Amino acid sequence: MSKDKRQLSHSQNFLRNSKLVAKLVADSGINSNDNVFEIGPGKGIITCQLAEKAARVIAIEYDRGLADSLKQTFANYGSVEIVFGDFLKIKLPEQGNYKVFSNIPFNLTADILEKLTSVVNPPQDSHLIVQEDAARKYAGGPYGEERLRSLMLKPRFELTVTHRFRSTDFYPVPSVNIVMFRIKKREQCLLNGKEISAYRDFVVYVFSQYGRNLKERMKQIFTNEQFRRQASEQKFSSSARPGDLSFEQWIGLFRYFIKGVSDDKQAITHGSYSRLTREQGKLEKIHRTRSAKGKTRR
Repeated sequence: MSKDKRQLSHSQNFLRNSKLVAKLVADSGINSNDNVFEIGPGKGIITCQLAEKAARVIAIEYDRGLADSLKQTFANYGSVEIVFGDFLKIKLPEQGNYKVFSNIPFNLTADILEKLTSVVNPPQDSHLIVQEDAARKYAGGPYGEERLRSLMLKPRFELTVTHRFRSTDFYPVPSVNIVMFRIKKREQCLLNGKEISAYRDFVVYVFSQYGRNLKERMKQIFTNEQFRRQASEQKFSSSARPGDLSFEQWIGLFRYFIKGVSDDKQAITHGSYSRLTREQGKLEKIHRTRSAKGKTRR
């Protein structure tokens, strides 16, 4: 993460109304049994309301000045711990339940969501204030079409938009729409360990293939008859694109794939997910290198 990008977090939009925050925290269901992490507490308007509801609040602030101020504000709150540091480097609990409630820096949305959904022990429930466009990308249907990101998350998490803010709820006033995005860990993943690996490979393979529609992208793994039959059973058009299918249709298509398609054709998709993550890692490394060179030149 470049220093320049981190500095942008200081310009995040802060909530104005403590009554609104109190309602949002109450609606989240956070109670006296919960340990709650807050990312980027800023001036503490959310921290204050969380302290009224939760058993313990761990508020992680990257800005030294804000962190010092928060420590003074909450010095007499035994249930509140203010941590000066980078959330992306903080170790989250490896066992036990915990929750997250945060107005996160928008420029770090992807990094924060990646961490919250990929750690060994994800939060039981996360309530994040994010830009609406980001929520649509991660939540997929019914807020927009399913994307690779949403399809990767949905077997393990329920993704919903629970509140839409007015621009005047914040200062500075944002120029984009803002929502509360909830990521709730399912009590039981919809797919078992072996299935989830095969599902990721299957979905990534289809999204990474060239073609105007699903039929063209899946021609190496489904025969024409198999595809026609599945389009009929799953009730989607034979000319449908990947984003036209609902998550439920993708699950149905995958379940047929692992039961009705030959092993040699299933093998075509093997390793697709790991190849994608390696490529993404290379791109991130290139980005970090370019950012470091740019900073040196300045």
